[in-house]
Amino acid sequence: MSLFYATLATGLFLILCGGSLLFNYNRSRTFLKAFPRSKSATYILMVAAMIWFSLKIYNLGIADFGDYKTLLLAIFLTITVTSFYFVPDFLGVRALAGLTLLIADALLDAAYMQDPASRLFLVSFVYVAILYAFILGASPYFLRDTIDWFYKNQLRVQIFGYLLCIYGALLSYVALNY
Repeated sequence: MSLFYATLATGLFLILCGGSLLFNYNRSRTFLKAFPRSKSATYILMVAAMIWFSLKIYNLGIADFGDYKTLLLAIFLTITVTSFYFVPDFLGVRALAGLTLLIADALLDAAYMQDPASRLFLVSFVYVAILYAFILGASPYFLRDTIDWFYKNQLRVQIFGYLLCIYGALLSYVALNY
């Protein structure tokens, strides 16, 4: 993926998320409040993360433990399947954190060895997303608490929605001017 497409896709995604918070307040509230314990979201996100990470393991080179990729894949798939039984609470949040890290890897690869000024806005957002993904992976209940805190005051949601839209527009503008 090129830096142009990575930045533009991230910008459009942020505009979409911010717009849904601004224009679909009740629907976004219902969706976000139900998300941390949603079984359907858990299955969708876990399957997506499992497939993507399995492909990364499958494509390991010899320098990256490529000789052991079958064993690594078996261990990973065993952990993934047993997590549905042993740690079912907030598993969708953990899967979201894993997908965020996989997406961040792709976005940082696109920005690697590019002009520092041109990638600054994308990389800054990606590092914030990585930090939040680490927090959610370690404490998935934090997402539930954050959502509850946001929706206690509609102004918070509107401010966050506007910030997402503005930063998404900035990323889109930067992408179109590479």
